[in-house]
Amino acid sequence: MRIVVLVSGTGSNLQAVIDAVASGELPNVEIAAVGADKHGTFGVQRSADAGIETFVVNFKDYDDRGEWNHALTEKCLSYEPDYVVSSGFMRIVGEEFINAFDGTYINTHPALLPSFPGAHGVRDALAYGVKVTGCTVHIADAGVDTGPILRQEAVAIDEADTEESLHERIKVVERRLLIATLADLAAKA
Repeated sequence: MRIVVLVSGTGSNLQAVIDAVASGELPNVEIAAVGADKHGTFGVQRSADAGIETFVVNFKDYDDRGEWNHALTEKCLSYEPDYVVSSGFMRIVGEEFINAFDGTYINTHPALLPSFPGAHGVRDALAYGVKVTGCTVHIADAGVDTGPILRQEAVAIDEADTEESLHERIKVVERRLLIATLADLAAKA
């Protein structure tokens, strides 16, 4: 199963996938390429260091969101992936991208969807005062964190948690769930 992974930052989830592929934990998964929405991301550097092809479709290089979305769609399609994985990719993709990868665009989210969608799931859960949050792996669709859920797992909130400490604990679970999801999808491919 070929995947393209999209990142915007450090790529800690991506590193877990790279390690799982390298160790044989994901024997039927090939990372065809890793792409970013801006130059200088550590996620791209991690990938290059691992010998994985990388690309950047820099949002700032395009006159509007539609042009950027088209360029990103075409670049991802050029690798003929079975799935595209959003791994901390902090850009909302447009209809063209969603249609091109309908049912095959995987996203991770640091909350138990449908609760706390959007860019600040951890902060929003803490502000609301819930005692349990978690993470979700789902198929991304045209909505914001509304696609079909593939996997979820709860993470208890400690009284001493800050947004940063809670997010770090959620990321540990998120990595495991993403790898398990990819293993399941590869087994069915």
